[in-house]
Amino acid sequence: MSIEGFVRSLPKVELHLHLEGAVSASTFADLAARNGVALPDDKQPTDLYNYGNLPDFLRIYDLVCASIRDSGDFSRVTFEALERCALAGARYVELFFSPHAHLAHGVAYSTMLEGILDGVRRAKDAHGLAARLIPAHSRELGPEQGERFLDMVLTERVPEVIGIGLDYNEAPYPPAPFAALWDRARSAGLNVTAHAGESGPAAFVRDSIDLLGVSRIDHGYHVVDDADLVQRCRESRIPFTCCPSTTLATTVWRDLASPDHAIRRMIEAGLNVTIHSDDPPMFGTTLDREYALIARNFGLSPESLGGIALQGLHASWLDPETKRRWLPEWTAEIDRLVADYASQA
Repeated sequence: MSIEGFVRSLPKVELHLHLEGAVSASTFADLAARNGVALPDDKQPTDLYNYGNLPDFLRIYDLVCASIRDSGDFSRVTFEALERCALAGARYVELFFSPHAHLAHGVAYSTMLEGILDGVRRAKDAHGLAARLIPAHSRELGPEQGERFLDMVLTERVPEVIGIGLDYNEAPYPPAPFAALWDRARSAGLNVTAHAGESGPAAFVRDSIDLLGVSRIDHGYHVVDDADLVQRCRESRIPFTCCPSTTLATTVWRDLASPDHAIRRMIEAGLNVTIHSDDPPMFGTTLDREYALIARNFGLSPESLGGIALQGLHASWLDPETKRRWLPEWTAEIDRLVADYASQA
């Protein structure tokens, strides 16, 4: 059994996946043509999926968002994204989506939900894959628009929406202004998370924990710049949803093989690191490939990879009963896979 076969077979959760970033180049081209979205400089979508930094990536991400217009489009991209997760070994997905990017093009939130939920149902029927939704607020829009975002989410709330996230260009937009908004969301029974420490400093990780009350951190790499914060996060076991491939374009860590890479240092420091794919087609990856990348670049054993998979399940927002049932089942399955891998080594 190769390491690629091993990680593909591992039962996994996907907790850091953006719907709009999970649109393949061919689907992007088709939707853009059908919905009259012009590509810059007559480029093909595959030529556009190249970025030098986070703002460059977000410009293309917004263009992909503009190409998704009706409930059928949302159903299609949702099903395709979840199908790729299932083929990579995911059993459960928590899927981010960006309402503001579609509202800007006149798409109603109800239309988004209708299509996304249809795609979720289709993926469940076809692959047995369970999925829940996390609408995310763009921090660039500020807390005042965030209040309207939360009003919308709560007014049209469906059981599949289990939390909210905070994303988009991080460095110029600290988490502190969103404290009251995130408190209101938690009071309404929503789980909360935030992108922090990707392009922003370690202080943004600390403030997301202290001021926003998040139950996990998306990315979080700059935590390694603050030894006291690393110790605190290690003791609290707060999860970090890390995405190896995107670090190569959106962070200062551009070499996974480097001993200085943040995710390697986070794992070596004993932080609660989980592995996910972020925007997989836009960075040429899949969930199982992300596991294989850290296995080969960080020298991780099958036992360590299985532990990371279980940490992901612990970090999920699954209902407690399902989590209690799955944990021993997954543990036994992972133990068998590790034994099989060792027997063939």
